[in-house]
Amino acid sequence: MKELAVRLKRGMDLKRSIQDLCIEKGIDTAIVLSAVGCVYEARFRLARGESFYESKKDYEIVSMTGTVSKGNAHIHVSFSDDTGMTIGGHLSEGCLVNSTCELVLGILEEYDSIREDDPETGYDEIRFIERG
Repeated sequence: MKELAVRLKRGMDLKRSIQDLCIEKGIDTAIVLSAVGCVYEARFRLARGESFYESKKDYEIVSMTGTVSKGNAHIHVSFSDDTGMTIGGHLSEGCLVNSTCELVLGILEEYDSIREDDPETGYDEIRFIERG
C-alpha cells in the first residue's frame, strides 16, 4: 500500500475534494486512513438513507473511514460539537472544511475495484478485484 497525505483548506467540500483528488492523481482504489480537522457546515445522510443531517455550525472531525473507487467515495464520518456531542453518518457533498483537514489516504495498489448494482441492497456496492 502506498500513502497520500494532503491538507484540505477552508471552504473545500470534504467529499468532493477527496473524489477529485483521487481522479486527479489517477488513484483507482483507496481507503481513508486518517482525517483530522474541522468543518463549519456539516452534511451527511442518516441511517436508512432517507434523510440528511445539515448544520451550519462548527464541528471537529473525530472519525472518518471509507473507500474511494474510481472517484466515487463511500465515507462515514463522526463530528463533535462544542459540547462534545457526537453525531455522524454517510458523508455527503456540502460538508465544508473550516480551518483544515489533514487527510491521509491509503492507495490499494494490489486491488482494482468497481461499483455495481446489488439488487439485494438497492445500492451500487463495491467489489474489490485482486490484481495478479
